[in-house]
Amino acid sequence: FLHDVNFEKFDIALGDTLTAPAHWNDEPFEAIVSNPPYSIKWEGDANPLLINDPRFAPAGVLAPKSKADLAFTMHILSWLAVNGTAAIVEFPGVLYRGGAEQKIRQYLIDNNYVDAVIQLPPDLFFGTTIATCVIVLKKSKHDNATLFIDASAEFVRSGNKNKLAAEHQQKILDAYMARQDVEHFACLVENGAIAENGYNIAVSSYVAQEDTREAVDIQALNARIARIVARQAELRTAIDAIVADLEGEAE
Repeated sequence: FLHDVNFEKFDIALGDTLTAPAHWNDEPFEAIVSNPPYSIKWEGDANPLLINDPRFAPAGVLAPKSKADLAFTMHILSWLAVNGTAAIVEFPGVLYRGGAEQKIRQYLIDNNYVDAVIQLPPDLFFGTTIATCVIVLKKSKHDNATLFIDASAEFVRSGNKNKLAAEHQQKILDAYMARQDVEHFACLVENGAIAENGYNIAVSSYVAQEDTREAVDIQALNARIARIVARQAELRTAIDAIVADLEGEAE
């Protein structure tokens, strides 16, 4: 069993998802969860057939040959049912890099396919310590906005890795379902504002982190400095007097 699903119900295929995908006869899917490999190489525009592939053609551009992340995203979107939801663990660079990736993000935002972007804590997955993110895709949304959730601080240390505890998972889910602004945690942004920001969908661009630095009382600090300066002047006067006495005795 995996997540209470019997192995007898699994249909596992070995191959290249991007150039020779399996399960053509099974799509579309109402629920897709994916953790594709981060920034691997693929054929990209070296294969002239791929730009006409119905999975990639709508964006008008292919993901870079050196970074296939958004090629997987486009594949998943293509196989997502109209009433479905997809959650994809992504390398953070796909949220803000320029070039072809920016154009693909533009396609996703302009067509209102991005439901949410969730920033995860660092060091969650084996094999990498980077702070990954989750992009949630939907084809049938009730608004023209994208929800950004900063869950980068929602973890406990377990062994040599970080872990999302049950309360952290619930907090993220509650924010996702509520789809409302939560100070320092969640922000619902109109897609027009994202377009004005160059189709940057990094969570840190929209959710301000809480300032945990100790507050400084400027008036109290200035008063303390004044006392230190005054005491310094007193000590200097006393030292000068001692030096004068010593010089007088020496004469």
